Amino acid sequence: MKRIITIILTLAITAGAATAETKCKSNCNDSCKSEVILGSIMTRTSVRRYTDQPVTKETVEKLLRAGMAAPTAVNKQPWHFVAITSREKLDELAGTGRNGGMLRQAPLAIVVCGDMDKALTGKGQDFWIQDCSAATENILLAAHALGLGAVWTGVYPMDERVAEVSKVLALPQNLVPLCTIIIGYPAEQPKPKDKWKPENVTWY
Repeated sequence: MKRIITIILTLAITAGAATAETKCKSNCNDSCKSEVILGSIMTRTSVRRYTDQPVTKETVEKLLRAGMAAPTAVNKQPWHFVAITSREKLDELAGTGRNGGMLRQAPLAIVVCGDMDKALTGKGQDFWIQDCSAATENILLAAHALGLGAVWTGVYPMDERVAEVSKVLALPQNLVPLCTIIIGYPAEQPKPKDKWKPENVTWY
C-alpha cells in the first residue's frame, strides 16, 4: 500500500511539473522571448579553455542546423562545414597555427568553409565571406545557448593558414576555409565585454 501511495504521489508531482512548464511556456510572451534572445547575444563571449566532456553528435547537429539557418545572398548557401571530433585530427589541426593549445583541449571544432561552386559569380562572389560569417555567428550563439563555450579563430584571407588547414582536412579546391570555431564545455567563465560605444553610431 505504501508503495502504491508513493507511486501516486510521484505521478502527481511529475504531472504538476509538466503543467507548470507548459504554463510557463504559454505565459512567455514576445517580450519574454526577446529578452532571452538579447540576453544570449549580450552574454556570449569567447571561451578558450574546455573540460574533457565530449560534445554529442546530436548537439553538433544542432549547432550545424543553426549555422545553416543564417541569411545568405540570393539564398546561395555557399557554405560547407567540417565537424571534427577525432582527437587525432584535432591535434593535427592544432599544428597549423597559434590556436594549438585551445584545439588540443577542445573536444570539437567546426571549420566553416566557403564553397566556390555555390558562390555567386563575378563581383558578387565575395558575398560568400558575409554568408559564412553569418553562419559562424549563428553557431557561436547556439553554442552559448547550449551551455558550450566557443571561440572564432580566423583562417581566410591568410594564405598560409588557408593552405595549412586545407592540407590537414584534404579539402578540395572549391572549399576555402574561412575560420575554425573551437568548441567545448567551458573550464573558465570569462566576463563578456561591454562593447557599446555611442560614438560608433551615426544617426539621421
